[in-house]
Amino acid sequence: MQDIVINQPKKLVISETALNLLLEQIDQSNAQNVFVLTDPHVADKIKPVFNGLTSKSIRVFYHLSTGAEPSFSDFDQIILAARAAKTDFVVGVGGGSVLDIAKLVAALTNATEPISNYVGNGLIKSRNISLVCVPTTSGAGSESSPNAILIDDSDNSKKGIIDAVLMPDGVYIDPTLIASLPPSITAYTGLDALTHCIEAFANKFAHPVVDVYALEGIKLISQNLGKAIANGNDLEARKKVALGAYYGGMCLGPVNTAAVHALAYPLGTKFKIAHGLSNALLLPFVLEYNLEAAESRYAQISLAMGGEALDSDRETALQGIALIRKLIRECGMPSRLSELEIQLKDVDQMAADAMLIQRLLKNNVREVQHGDAVTIYQNAY
Repeated sequence: MQDIVINQPKKLVISETALNLLLEQIDQSNAQNVFVLTDPHVADKIKPVFNGLTSKSIRVFYHLSTGAEPSFSDFDQIILAARAAKTDFVVGVGGGSVLDIAKLVAALTNATEPISNYVGNGLIKSRNISLVCVPTTSGAGSESSPNAILIDDSDNSKKGIIDAVLMPDGVYIDPTLIASLPPSITAYTGLDALTHCIEAFANKFAHPVVDVYALEGIKLISQNLGKAIANGNDLEARKKVALGAYYGGMCLGPVNTAAVHALAYPLGTKFKIAHGLSNALLLPFVLEYNLEAAESRYAQISLAMGGEALDSDRETALQGIALIRKLIRECGMPSRLSELEIQLKDVDQMAADAMLIQRLLKNNVREVQHGDAVTIYQNAY
């Protein structure tokens, strides 16, 4: 059995009163300057709660311009604001991109090197600013992973910064903050989380400990995502999907994702397609490509989704892929690249771009070369 390290947040809270409990952690930390990264819509919801800190002489600074797919230059602007605020406690409230930025702000506010110097694994080393994450979507799993993904302005490609110090000191999941999420965003963020679990379970570096999180995440998401889409105020379903996404995030550090994510990245950088939607589009086609190398693993995924044990692993695995396609349809997601105005002439360049994501492709259960990527994109077209 290979070595494994799982860095978990010190505190996990899933509650409709999570924010009030978060204020207690801030108060007990002796922080003076709290830097909150979020978006304007969420800020309107959380400010009445955070106003409670002012009576304790704690200053709260809000940064509201964090958007989807943040870049190195976006981070450079935000870190200047954090330094000006003399930040000693960082709170990220939002989706995966917001949380990724918050994690990096907490780790690098007192650093002197440019963000590009930390691309890779284990290059930050230390963090002396407290960090808490409050996810408002159930997808990226950033709240429970040591990963942060930004776009490098120099080549418009996504780069990963991975370090144990990016794990937050606390995670506070309030289903009421997620309840207003539109069905479409609920769908593609949930499918993103499902993909994390699937790719971690059927992975060249799969590990028995991570398998437990991955299979439970698959079960929770596949059985509750449809309920959360149908009724956003179903807080029990929201909690279960959020916990499944949390488990998916726990898979990202020790095992990580593979070819689905690698092939999805060019859809985001080149065509600005939402990350979760990109994964959902490619997931069944990559699974079909991988099938010959992962029949037993995919059969177990099928059972976790509620499928039956059929006569062979292959049949059970194929049933699982069919269940995934059914779930994608029920989520109202497009199932073909052609539905998103991508043209066949774009496929070759997309494949070339995907080949650059070797940090993920090396994890795939079956080797993917340029021609294989072209075929997968063509099949998905």
